[in-house]
Amino acid sequence: MERQLPQKINLSAFRIPILFVIVIWVVYWIEINFGWNFNKFGVFPRTFKGLRGVLFTHFIHSDTSHLFNNSIPILVLMTALFSFYKEAAIKVLVLGGLFSGLLTWIIARDAYHIGASGIVYLLFSFIFFSGIIRRHYRLIAVSLIVIFLYGSMVWYVLPIKEGMSWEGHLSGFIMGVVLALIYRKVGMVKEEFEFSQTDFDLLFDENGQLIDNGVEEGN
Repeated sequence: MERQLPQKINLSAFRIPILFVIVIWVVYWIEINFGWNFNKFGVFPRTFKGLRGVLFTHFIHSDTSHLFNNSIPILVLMTALFSFYKEAAIKVLVLGGLFSGLLTWIIARDAYHIGASGIVYLLFSFIFFSGIIRRHYRLIAVSLIVIFLYGSMVWYVLPIKEGMSWEGHLSGFIMGVVLALIYRKVGMVKEEFEFSQTDFDLLFDENGQLIDNGVEEGN
């Protein structure tokens, strides 16, 4: 049984990230191959029609550079999610994707917002803050690795680059924090030390005084 465990972990950790990346590349290939443009299926804020983007925005990309820049972080961060937070991973991915899209619909500028960047920021934020909140040494180590690899992304939750949906980034980041708090007790958490009594401990009272059991020792 112990030899089969790594195989199960590998399957659960890599299957969905790889599938997700394949889907977004296939969607882009369909656009290019058939001359279609799916941008209109992205999030368009505060319009009823634009709500469909809440479901579709994460699968649509403007060009190969946009697509490639999202694919690598998704593979890395989503694999980390399913490796270290597998009990909450599906909920984080589904709820985070939906609500980050909805938040983008509420706060963003009037334009079509597309791309899986919201998912990238969701994963980055959730993994980083979960490790800090849970205070588990392994998860803290993962948080530090994530901030080392992708810490510079934080700047792009601000409107510092024209033509980039910083609102989508910010929405994903916020949802990552929220879900890290909601699921802070799901999966690995810091174990509190519990003192266990021994027979020797029973010889003393709560003040550390030797308990007089009425037995006298003879010479």
